[in-house]
Amino acid sequence: MSTHQQNNPLHGLTLERIVTELEARYGWDELGSLINIRCFTSDPSIKSSLKFLRKTPWAREKVEQLYIKTFG
Repeated sequence: MSTHQQNNPLHGLTLERIVTELEARYGWDELGSLINIRCFTSDPSIKSSLKFLRKTPWAREKVEQLYIKTFG
């Protein structure tokens, strides 16, 4: 079981940390350009983004892939 997680670059990271680090790196405007979802383009906040991403698997996957591409 732990072998599977060793290969997961997101292991141990919370969604909140992922979104916070991406926002700090890119800012909301650029983040909204990279991933065109309303939680990043229309009155963005960490709280509203987390609420949306937790309910929307396809959007969460895009955010996770950007995090891996940026920091991985």
